Amino acid sequence: GLLPIPSILPPSPPPVQTTRERQRKSRRREEMAGAIAYEEQRRRQVEENKRKLEELKLHHLSAAVREAATPKPSPTKSLKRKRVPREAGEDTPIRRSGRVASLPEQPKYRFEDVFHVLEKKIRRGRRTTTSTRSDLINRVYATDKAREYATTMAEELQAKLGSGYPSFVKPMTQSHVTGGFWLGLPLPFCRKHLPKRDERLTLKDEQGVESETLYLALKNGLSAGWRGFAIQHNLVDGDCLVFELINRTTFKVYIIRQSSYYER
Repeated sequence: GLLPIPSILPPSPPPVQTTRERQRKSRRREEMAGAIAYEEQRRRQVEENKRKLEELKLHHLSAAVREAATPKPSPTKSLKRKRVPREAGEDTPIRRSGRVASLPEQPKYRFEDVFHVLEKKIRRGRRTTTSTRSDLINRVYATDKAREYATTMAEELQAKLGSGYPSFVKPMTQSHVTGGFWLGLPLPFCRKHLPKRDERLTLKDEQGVESETLYLALKNGLSAGWRGFAIQHNLVDGDCLVFELINRTTFKVYIIRQSSYYER
């Protein structure tokens, strides 16, 4: 008898992925990539918020107000005992009227002393608050005619530039030059000409003096550094600016004052 020859089967091919499985894996990869991008954006936003708080020094302001609002007992003055002459040979201590001789002398608190110390602390806290809000107190409110005149002059200046560089006109309001100091830029201009991510931009005035600002791509505006530029150039409500993008990250800025309406 002949022995049976065992059959040799070829190895089974790997399972073929269906279209649905490939789509599921592709969606999973996209979700993971989106989650990573979200976390990175969130981290950058947290860092930017911390930078804004440091710039505005709000934590110092709140600490100063809290300290001023919490009264503390005034330091007691060291009272000198009045020496009373004794007769020679007298060893017994002098009794104090209305007190037990064994008890230590109690300090005397005067309302005038305590009130004086508290008043100083409250005034100090008010001075700190006032110094950080001085820009709000010294606000300039432009009239409609002065605002319109500055905008018209800025548009005429933009038409006369003729440099071929992209530009836009931006009238100033209170939120741009006081308080928050946030400058939003035109959305179509940002999408067409400005970087797609956060980047440092340089503002160059008509005298060639440069200032560095932070451009936030998601919010389409200037944040850190804009406050310094606005204060340095004494910008007020009603002024109008012409921004000319002379290279990828540099604006040349022309300033039309609303006060020029009264100087005609």
